[in-house]
Amino acid sequence: TGGHTTEMLRLLSCLSESYSPRHYIFADSDQMSEAKIRSFEQKRAETFSNSQFTLDRIPRSREVRQSWTSSVVTTLYSILYSLPLTYKLKPDLILCNGPGTCVPICVSSLLLGLLGIKRAIIVYVESICRVETLSLSGKILYYLSDHFIVQWPNLKEKYPKSVYLGRIV
Repeated sequence: TGGHTTEMLRLLSCLSESYSPRHYIFADSDQMSEAKIRSFEQKRAETFSNSQFTLDRIPRSREVRQSWTSSVVTTLYSILYSLPLTYKLKPDLILCNGPGTCVPICVSSLLLGLLGIKRAIIVYVESICRVETLSLSGKILYYLSDHFIVQWPNLKEKYPKSVYLGRIV
């Protein structure tokens, strides 16, 4: 949402047209991302004539200030909701950057991989605003992602599996 969407669109602006179709997944309570994505894709279509994308909404796994106990239930619900979507899309690559929505998608993708249905590569890019510590999504996906990218050298020191590429958004 908001800043996460802006960061993601900056990342996507560097990708070639071979990364198509793109499937955007965001929380059902997110009111800003759809307009930003449509605007981005409209501009992208001016450069790449065969630009394809879809938009999907899933239940938010955790609201701001939601209790930890109730967030377990809402996250499980979001994972169950995400499974058929992930099965339908069968992505090759999941690029995510921090909102809680990415955790259910990544977990459902990992489950599909364990079942031998489809294994997606998960690339997690920690938000530029995370200078000293990882976000909650980052703390979870640090262990589940194939590639974990941080944008500050302090985080690389604390999390040795991560890759530091400097500021990329």
